[in-house]
Amino acid sequence: MTAKAEKSRRWRAAAAGAAAALVVGILGGTITKLGPWYAGLIKPPWQPPDLVFPIAWTIIYALTAASGVLAWLASRDRVWREWVIGLFALNGFLNLLWSFLFFRLYRPDWAFFEVFALLASILVLIVFLWPRTRLGALLLVPYVGWVCFAAALNWAIIELNGPFGP
Repeated sequence: MTAKAEKSRRWRAAAAGAAAALVVGILGGTITKLGPWYAGLIKPPWQPPDLVFPIAWTIIYALTAASGVLAWLASRDRVWREWVIGLFALNGFLNLLWSFLFFRLYRPDWAFFEVFALLASILVLIVFLWPRTRLGALLLVPYVGWVCFAAALNWAIIELNGPFGP
């Protein structure tokens, strides 16, 4: 591959990764409603201010996009790249599903159980990426930490406000 073709390949991968992260971020933002229902929930005293969440998610999405780009560029194998796309797509879906369950269906209890699938998808990505791009795998570690924190916060909200549902 020529240097020009490699540079073009890198730019296309970066643009695709940024676009995917942007789509998930925008969709997540439209799903997340901080309306009267959320405002009325009792939250634990250790919950950070609401402003922290979009900042944290922006960082997480940027790191995830960079991880995806590194994973894509780490292989010339089409099958491996398809796995990369599939695993990141599944992760994005599970990320959005959590928001939908919590903020749209008003079911923190369901969201709590779903968060384990989200966490598993991140861990699978880390294990899958490790042999090809350790940096790509390591960029997902803050995501694991944030989702673990979110799970603890989710559980605290269930404890303080449950039961949920009809």
